[in-house]
Amino acid sequence: MKALEPAAVWQFFHDITQIPRPSKKEERIIAYLKSFGENHNLLTKTDAAGNVLICKPATKGKESSKTVILQSHLDMVCEKNNDTVHNFDTDPIQTYIEDGWVKARGTTLGADNGIGVSMMLAVLASQKLEHPALECLFTVDEETGLTGAFALGKDFLSGEILINLDSEDDGEVFVGCAGGIDTVAVIEYKSEPTPNNYFGFSVSVKGLKGGHSGDDINKGLGNANKILNRFLWTVNKKMDVRLQSFNGGNLRNAIAREAVAVGCVPYSEKETIRVLFNIFVSEMETELGSIETEMRLELESEDLPETVIDKNTSDALLNVLYACPHGVIAMSAEMPGLVETSTNLASVKMKEGSKIEITTSQRSSVETSKYDIANQVESVLALAGAVVSHGDGYPGWKPNLQSDILKVAIESYKKLHNEEPKIRAIHAGLECGLFLEKYPNLDMVSIGPQMFGVHSPDERLSIASTQKCWKWLVNILERV
Repeated sequence: MKALEPAAVWQFFHDITQIPRPSKKEERIIAYLKSFGENHNLLTKTDAAGNVLICKPATKGKESSKTVILQSHLDMVCEKNNDTVHNFDTDPIQTYIEDGWVKARGTTLGADNGIGVSMMLAVLASQKLEHPALECLFTVDEETGLTGAFALGKDFLSGEILINLDSEDDGEVFVGCAGGIDTVAVIEYKSEPTPNNYFGFSVSVKGLKGGHSGDDINKGLGNANKILNRFLWTVNKKMDVRLQSFNGGNLRNAIAREAVAVGCVPYSEKETIRVLFNIFVSEMETELGSIETEMRLELESEDLPETVIDKNTSDALLNVLYACPHGVIAMSAEMPGLVETSTNLASVKMKEGSKIEITTSQRSSVETSKYDIANQVESVLALAGAVVSHGDGYPGWKPNLQSDILKVAIESYKKLHNEEPKIRAIHAGLECGLFLEKYPNLDMVSIGPQMFGVHSPDERLSIASTQKCWKWLVNILERV
């Protein structure tokens, strides 16, 4: 990466990939930023949550321009393939370049939002760029709760314009985003001895693309939890399935890529379950094969577990996972092509104390619809006897098509490329909604380079688009 242009951006991005920065564990990247600020003699401060603000005075001739806030988040989603040995708490990301893309070996890359952080540092470090006074805000824990944005004080910033660098689409400027909320269910079960004369098996779903539970929810991707449960539910209608475990998915904001269950059926049904599995594999290849080209479904024999989940709970789990909605619920009538409301069946995990935890997340650009789909999911989970709770949620960002900084961004893009950028809202959670709650007069846009597969090990960052976005950002700052 060090040989790429713009050199400063890629150098900083390389540095950032070498610093472990899982959500809620950003201490090392915070220390890196503090050191950067001190070394460049820039006013640097942090708040109690860990958010970092680095300020830079206006360049000559721009002193009377409005102060601009540049903003990115420090943490990254930590997802890896099952066969990849990597400790996100200690190990650097292993990057490589292929066909014009920067990628990572078996893990997420962290370009979301490391490339935004890198661009901000390159602006701060430059002695050549023309810009107004800058406040560069680096927030913590965006991916698992927007903790940094929630904790941001109302007197931490003074700028009137905010450019968020957490978008992932080339040539597009975002002016709105969805709000979100989590819905989590806990189901208690009893363990009972495994019946005699039963056949033990494990069934798994692997190789799915996964992806962002907001930005990728309308792409027809498979959900490993739904696929695995669909097979088990179908088998359970024909024979007595006794589950020992069900584990699938990981993060609430990622579509489940892998899932595995262990259980048993009467030994007399040993061949029947294999036949049903082969039929099911064929059905899934017909439904998803053109999208999920690396999907692998595997059924293997296993030693019988000593205990299984009690039958009532096992049946209830299969029913509730089948009934629980996943995917697009409604499309926007105001902005064609924009997902308005969705829900993600993110993870199913076996927990200590004979408990099963089901994590889901809901998003909508309409606040009432956000709560409506969350309540719908709650009611489904409650039918299985689950104890259901909701997270605090976060607000959306209502588009302002009369925004002054939007006009500047459009004019800048036209000047650079002789065409207008696309104006969009995004079906994902940006911190902008929370910033607007605390600073109601902020004028905001969000831009970023092209990325695909974020929140999954397929994450990749376009080199050409990064160069293009950098020039756009620089030109916007010159025009403010």
